[in-house]
Amino acid sequence: MSAGAVPQVSAVARLLERRRARLVRLTPREAARARAERGALLVDIRPEADRAAEGAIPGAVVVERNVLEWRLDPTSPDRLPGAAGAAATPVVLFCNEGYASSLAAADLLDLGRPGATDMVGGFRAWAAEGLPVAPPGA
Repeated sequence: MSAGAVPQVSAVARLLERRRARLVRLTPREAARARAERGALLVDIRPEADRAAEGAIPGAVVVERNVLEWRLDPTSPDRLPGAAGAAATPVVLFCNEGYASSLAAADLLDLGRPGATDMVGGFRAWAAEGLPVAPPGA
């Protein structure tokens, strides 16, 4: 890169910035508090291989990314049952590091889940904070 040249920002980085501007993202401790105090649903969107390798957050609902919108759209016949599928239930998504979950949370806002957001730093930040983690294979 020549002196004075402006570095290019990727299209996906710009998209992520726009999507995150719509979210009130939660730290891992805030997500734990939201679950305890407001009944927020923690949703693990990581692939099975990641959960098998790194463990899981106890009590989190697993909804892999490829079916997320169908399971959490409050109007979908394929939505999760009960409060999990209700539009009023706060939802905190997480992936490994908090990138894919930001994009997905903004999609849920568009589907009529006003309490949808994601967790800053994802599962790895949760584990690094010393919050409860079920070991791989548990």
